[in-house]
Amino acid sequence: MRNLESSLLALLVFIASASAQTEYPPETKAIPIPKMEDLPLVDGPFKGTVESLKQYQCPDWFRDGKFGIWAHWGPQAVPGDGDWYARKMYWEGDGDYVDHLKIYGHPSKSGYKDIIPLWKAEKWDPDHLMALYKAAGAHFFVAQAVHADNFDNWNSKYHKWNSVNMGPHKDMVGLWQQAAQKQGLRFGVSEHLGGSFNWFQDSHGSDKNGPLAGVPYDGANPAYWDLYHLPAKPGYDGWYSHDPRWIQEWYARIYDLIDQYKPDLLYSDGGLPFEEAGRTIVAQLYNVSIKNNGGKLEAVYNCKEYLAGNSVQDVERGGMNDIQPYPWQTDTSTGDWFYNKHEGYKSSDEVIHTLMDIVSKNGNLLLNVVLYPDGSLPPEMESFLSEMADWMKINGEAIFGTRPWTIYGEGPASSIKQGAFNDNVPFTAKDIRFTRKKDDIYATALGTPSGSVVIHALASDSPLVKGDPTSVTLLGAADPVKWSRTAEGLIIQLPETLPCKSAISFRISGLSTVADLSEDTLADFKDKLNNRPAIDPAADGSIHLEASEVRLRGATVQVETKNNVANIGFWNVPEDSVSWKFNVTKAGSYDVSINLGSQDDTSQFVVKIGSQAIDAKSINTGGWDHYSSQDLGTIKIQSAGVHTLEISPKSTDTWKAINARSVILKPSA
Repeated sequence: MRNLESSLLALLVFIASASAQTEYPPETKAIPIPKMEDLPLVDGPFKGTVESLKQYQCPDWFRDGKFGIWAHWGPQAVPGDGDWYARKMYWEGDGDYVDHLKIYGHPSKSGYKDIIPLWKAEKWDPDHLMALYKAAGAHFFVAQAVHADNFDNWNSKYHKWNSVNMGPHKDMVGLWQQAAQKQGLRFGVSEHLGGSFNWFQDSHGSDKNGPLAGVPYDGANPAYWDLYHLPAKPGYDGWYSHDPRWIQEWYARIYDLIDQYKPDLLYSDGGLPFEEAGRTIVAQLYNVSIKNNGGKLEAVYNCKEYLAGNSVQDVERGGMNDIQPYPWQTDTSTGDWFYNKHEGYKSSDEVIHTLMDIVSKNGNLLLNVVLYPDGSLPPEMESFLSEMADWMKINGEAIFGTRPWTIYGEGPASSIKQGAFNDNVPFTAKDIRFTRKKDDIYATALGTPSGSVVIHALASDSPLVKGDPTSVTLLGAADPVKWSRTAEGLIIQLPETLPCKSAISFRISGLSTVADLSEDTLADFKDKLNNRPAIDPAADGSIHLEASEVRLRGATVQVETKNNVANIGFWNVPEDSVSWKFNVTKAGSYDVSINLGSQDDTSQFVVKIGSQAIDAKSINTGGWDHYSSQDLGTIKIQSAGVHTLEISPKSTDTWKAINARSVILKPSA
């Protein structure tokens, strides 16, 4: 009988909800949303085209600043369950759903809309926090303007669900900006709004099991669609919705954000959103910056997409495996993205090591420092900021205002996987990262070294430098250090007491960096540093060049591991190339094959060994995760010894991304 009553209740609620809406209702927003063409663009050199954005050059403040702190903070901090609470509370059976049910009630009645008023930020003191952030080394600060929960942390002109109308009843973005400017920090905002439309569709569902199975969650109520969004049309899935009404709203709200606050930095959580709409927003950001800074472009746009220097690529909780041609950024957090009572925090050592690795590769670190819902710092974060401040006082010279050196570093952690969600690298005291400033080279030994530090890249026979050091200084040390230079490396004797524990930095003066080093010489020297010998042939004379042993050259190409098998992936840019160094015991002709995955049969590339080359075209294997062996042709190797095989796209027009697991050379019959 109880099951029958529950079923009848669910049916009545469904009928009532269905009768209150059309199949796909017209615009229900309480605030009219203007069209793109009705929002005037600031005059300037940038337009909403790919070609126009190629003019962009990253400003010096960002390249010099290296380290920013982020307040990834809003109503989702209230339950203390971490990131994506507003979405996962509608996932039946998820831990966030279970917690919400226990504490706040069933999401058919008490939904995310009822969490928002609980965010009061009653202990928030932005001036106090900003002073701590600056002392910890931050040169810029980023405030979360809107997460995918569709709640604006500013006095939003086109959205009533905002922090002035509800929750703290304060212009959080505006107050953050004032505090940052008082401390002389550059100010940025992050928007996660682009993905919100599809991200929040789960709120329109219902339980599939239990006494309230079939009873719609509160997101299905049209009265709240200005928070939870309209129901998505079939096929409008993915991170970014294709619904033109949503694109229009995203554009208007981000336009308003730029118009009101004129930020130095805008971050989008995803790739560049919505094609022309996204490009036009970026153009507006840049033109507003030029107008607001006496004709000088000072703005930075971050997104999780490589745009060849048209913006600054962001890598979430990850990094790069080598020095990048354009400035880039890692974003990560000291803990979960929002306060999570179930999780701990990163140590200052971990963050410092990550920061040094990133800076050595031409990157910046944007670090979220977790806040309690009330706006105060957890005790662990108080200690963290204090430790960062102590370290920065000593070693900041090796970070701020620097540029990458010839190589980023040396040591066991030299083969870091490139890409997102890979920032837990176990650095040791033998890992060294390099930066440069004018004529000085900085070498930072990670971990806590003892006895001596040997810098192999600065050995007496190193091809990277000329001359001899005139001085070697341990930053923060009261007395000079003793050092010597041999064919093994620059050997520095350490004092009994180090100036800090997390990592120590040396300033090396007097060496002249070799500027005209060939790429092959540099690659060979890197292999020597990392103890990577040339690949030997198998017993039958064949040569197997695996993805795990490849050399990568470029901005996006990287080695992935899927099902415990390595492959070359993210080969999205035609300027990127890969190569292998291998031994040949017998000159002659070799048949070349490649094991690849591709969803295109027109991608053209060149396989080259010395002056010999094969023009090749990919086969369609049914997708990047479906691999097949493809014969490429025969190539002649003129002599025994060490050779390099390089694969590079033939041209920009004919390149389509491929994945590759291996290349095999077999002696021709």
